[in-house]
Amino acid sequence: MGSPYDTLPASAFWRSSVAEAEPSALEGLYLPKFPITRETKIMTAGSCFAQHVHRALVARDWAVLDMETPKGPIPREVLTRFGYGMYSARYGNIYTPRQMLQLLNEALGEFAPAEPVWACGDRYVDAQRPNVEPEGLERPEHVQQARRVHLRRVIRAIKEAEVFVFTLGLTEVWRHRDSGTVYPTAPGTLAGSYDPATYEFHNFTLPEVREDLEQLRTLMVLLSPGIRMVLTVSPVPLTATATGQHVMVSTGYSKAVLRAVAGEMTDSYGDVDYFPSYELITNPAAQGKFYKDNLRSVTDEGVAAAMRMFFQAHDPKGEVSATSDSSILANLANEDEDDDLICEEALIEAARS
Repeated sequence: MGSPYDTLPASAFWRSSVAEAEPSALEGLYLPKFPITRETKIMTAGSCFAQHVHRALVARDWAVLDMETPKGPIPREVLTRFGYGMYSARYGNIYTPRQMLQLLNEALGEFAPAEPVWACGDRYVDAQRPNVEPEGLERPEHVQQARRVHLRRVIRAIKEAEVFVFTLGLTEVWRHRDSGTVYPTAPGTLAGSYDPATYEFHNFTLPEVREDLEQLRTLMVLLSPGIRMVLTVSPVPLTATATGQHVMVSTGYSKAVLRAVAGEMTDSYGDVDYFPSYELITNPAAQGKFYKDNLRSVTDEGVAAAMRMFFQAHDPKGEVSATSDSSILANLANEDEDDDLICEEALIEAARS
């Protein structure tokens, strides 16, 4: 009797499918559960790596939603600086499922964040998206008015979306002790001030992340029946950790939890799928070429390889030419010089320096 491995395809074996394969084009790495076409209305959200996904979809002229970017001849760098065109709404980076779930509940009127406005000098910013107004606003009321508009756009995006692409980034958060409100960055990093009696650090466990994604899926299906979810895990390591452990150990924990939960959700639901950009970019056969010199930021080549895998899987008959790939690389290079991505997490290191 032969081994049960005798009849398995080459993709089941490390040597043939990884060690001896071209690292930017691993055959069989992504086998979509359901089709997505260039006409499918896609909503994007997630950690800063998700900005790459959104931009690549825009560069290929796919039907990615954008509910808040103003029309008109406004320079791209100005729009990016003020948080426009990064995602399907102007929510900035959403690092955890709890943050996304909290946003959706707020938009539905079921949740009110504690400490919603943070001071930044003599100006004020939205504590839930502190980086979208780099100069801040003059009065707290202006911040709250802008947020009401934003929340309406979030609901509109979800109701129109046919697919929600969500990049999971972190398990570590800072939250309000009494209410449990989570924030995208630590108080005092970009705005506000840190008071240990008011704020606390929390590192989400696998069951907590799973429960948050379960609730998020339930709410999105209620708002948009038939919506499907594509999960991916950011390959970007943590900038810093507040766990007391080495940052590499904390990064390993976060990515392991997020990847495990993404797998569990994909196995549990027919309308949830996993896109393995994390595996492609962290592939040891790439020998680090998909990371920049800081060993955190993903290179344009890495982003292009991941997105090429997505487009080839969903649009195999489409034109996947050197010209179109070069166009994506050019857009990324022009907009992302030295990691120009708006990433609150990376500003922790900048502030420390």
